[in-house]
Amino acid sequence: MEAQIKPGWIEVITGCMFAGKTEEFLRRIRRIEYAKKKVLVFKPILDSRYSSEEVVSHNNERAKSIGINISGEIMNYINEDISAVAIDEVQFLDKGIIDVAEALADKGIRVIIAGLDRDFRGEPFGAMPELMARAEYVTKLHAICQVCGTLATRTQRIIDQQPARYEDPIIMIGAKEQYEARCRHCHIVK
Repeated sequence: MEAQIKPGWIEVITGCMFAGKTEEFLRRIRRIEYAKKKVLVFKPILDSRYSSEEVVSHNNERAKSIGINISGEIMNYINEDISAVAIDEVQFLDKGIIDVAEALADKGIRVIIAGLDRDFRGEPFGAMPELMARAEYVTKLHAICQVCGTLATRTQRIIDQQPARYEDPIIMIGAKEQYEARCRHCHIVK
């Protein structure tokens, strides 16, 4: 009997907050499920904004997920039935996610990664730059700048109605109450 060759690859969905990353991520998951393929969905436990047991978009679309603390935990769930692994908010995971994604793709598994490409300072965020470089497919989405209305590529953190300071912690979980989408020219870091 001839062995079946399973194609594996890495695809990254990225951009600033409010660009529609999670909606696109959930759309891809639904398409895999429609094809009657098994997909596992993961997210960092750290991200509990809307739910600790689901990936939830800002528009309240949802998918059941498995919460993880470190990227290596993903491998505990992998078996031969898995066609795809989807991981949301990857910027919050350790850099071991790079090796996990590569190992999964090498096993013939489709790996869908979603996350911010830049932190609130406008600098590359976590493992995302390297994942984007290693991915076969990269989708970069844009939001609309909440100041001038042009395409937004950055995430502005707001604290007490003022832009966050450069020295503030990189990771601060929040949504519309603390963040805005901004273009290059309207993004401010003190």
